[in-house]
Amino acid sequence: MDTDNNENVGSYGDCCKHCGGDCMTDKHKKRDKEEYTKLMNRLKRIEGQVRGVQGMLDNDAYCIDILVQVSAINAALNSFNKELLSNHLKTCVKNNIQGGNDEVVDELIKVLPKLMK
Repeated sequence: MDTDNNENVGSYGDCCKHCGGDCMTDKHKKRDKEEYTKLMNRLKRIEGQVRGVQGMLDNDAYCIDILVQVSAINAALNSFNKELLSNHLKTCVKNNIQGGNDEVVDELIKVLPKLMK
């Protein structure tokens, strides 16, 4: 396993403080600075888009204009998911399979239908 970038991939233990116990699993991944920054920047842009839609509602914007912006937010979230899934496959899935843990494939198969809605 690549311990430099993924020291906690697939590890079990107490849930970390940042999630307050809201994680779907008790697995965690230590992301490298580049991956973290890219993902966080995407989320901040999405947050700005959501605030923009809130402003549109406050300013009585036309429904179609709001719908177009919401569609852009959905596309941005899909792009975020694609980036995160790609990183997951290249690190977590790869490292778990190489380590003899094929359960990660079942985990992925279970979550894919939720991502494809």
